[in-house]
Amino acid sequence: MSANPAPTTPEADQPTGSGPGFRIPRVPFWAQIVAGLVLGVLLGWLARSQDLGWLVTTLDEIGSLFVQLLKLAVAPLVFFAILVSITNLRQVNNAARLATRTLLWFMITSLIAVAIGLAIGLITNPGSGTGLTPKDGALSETKGSWIDFLTGIVPDNVITPFTELNVLQIVFMAAVAGIAALKLGEKAKPILTLSQSVLELLQKALWWVIRLAPIGTVGLIGYAIADYGWDLIGKYATFTADVYIGCALVMFGIYPLLLATAAKVSPLQFYKGAWPAIQLAFVSRSSVGTMPVTQKVTERLGVPKEYASFAVPFGATTKMDGCAAIYPALAAIFIAQIFDVQLGIGDYLLIAFVSVIGSAATAGLTGATVMLTLTLSTLGLPLEGVGLLMAIDPILDMMRTATNVAGQALVPVIVSAREKILDHDAYDSASASPLEAFGQDEVREAERKVTLPAPA
Repeated sequence: MSANPAPTTPEADQPTGSGPGFRIPRVPFWAQIVAGLVLGVLLGWLARSQDLGWLVTTLDEIGSLFVQLLKLAVAPLVFFAILVSITNLRQVNNAARLATRTLLWFMITSLIAVAIGLAIGLITNPGSGTGLTPKDGALSETKGSWIDFLTGIVPDNVITPFTELNVLQIVFMAAVAGIAALKLGEKAKPILTLSQSVLELLQKALWWVIRLAPIGTVGLIGYAIADYGWDLIGKYATFTADVYIGCALVMFGIYPLLLATAAKVSPLQFYKGAWPAIQLAFVSRSSVGTMPVTQKVTERLGVPKEYASFAVPFGATTKMDGCAAIYPALAAIFIAQIFDVQLGIGDYLLIAFVSVIGSAATAGLTGATVMLTLTLSTLGLPLEGVGLLMAIDPILDMMRTATNVAGQALVPVIVSAREKILDHDAYDSASASPLEAFGQDEVREAERKVTLPAPA
């Protein structure tokens, strides 16, 4: 005769103040990030005001190590994510249609973003009254041109793109491998199984790095404040405000409008679900580093996994509304005003064209220098202008990357809703942070597969 278990009550599950049942309250991940931001600002201010060189160095090392850990997984993560995402399309009905619609919405949102960037730049004249001169600029070590962009897609060998972290070439090789695997059919199944396993391994390892984001935030924000200081930021006040305002208008104005009209879903619910990826992008400044979380939140917003596994990696390497649309538009106007170069209607149209077509040049890495040099070289503006913006770049890159990632989650939701494959029940209930539950889905799935022995 078995004893009946005691009934479970909500009170029984609550931690008590003492005894063996006591538990330390779990701090939400978003609160950890906010705490890291506040602590980073305070330590950065302290290091600069008290001239504490050791603290500046410590903050720099902490932030740099976090970024290095993220970058460590970038090359293999991009390769296997793109390869697997392409092969997963065979499991989706109307795969070609979905891919086309995804690319179309990427272009539409990029055009809107670059138009907002141009409008803000023309209204505020960010290069006027800064006190900066052409002499303050320095020739960029990284240069981009259309010839370099087009010829740089195809690598000389299969090793160099991984060692030099040339994401565009890695994407090219992954796409070729994915298409070849589709053509081979069953013969490629062992490779696809291995690729899927490696991808899951990389995502799990990257998750461990992501959990360090609050500590990385302290170092990145603290060093930015300690090294650059408020005086330097003041020289770029208008330009910095323009970038943040432009990104905010796109993220919290245009995106909600598209969700409400094109997708006919709740914008507020989208941000409830997507916020963990957006906040991580703000801290890490890496679309690719955030990609596993972006994919997780996109799936939890009701986008089919097979489609999300294609659209999110594709977007992480090509969908850059912050870095490749708003920022180069504003930067071109800023640099033109510093160097006293007059831009015309044709130049503005050219900026829009470069932003839409050349966005893959940013390739999801921290910073948008390649995209900026591509825009400047196309317009014939001095590349020394890049040097004017390098000092302020980390501060700008946080908001740019957050906008990038928001757009990378937005488009799959819109396409899924319009193609009637969006799970609206999942969308309406998406609220749990995948940063705190990342990997628990796999645990639950494993638990379901465990067969308990029948009692004797």
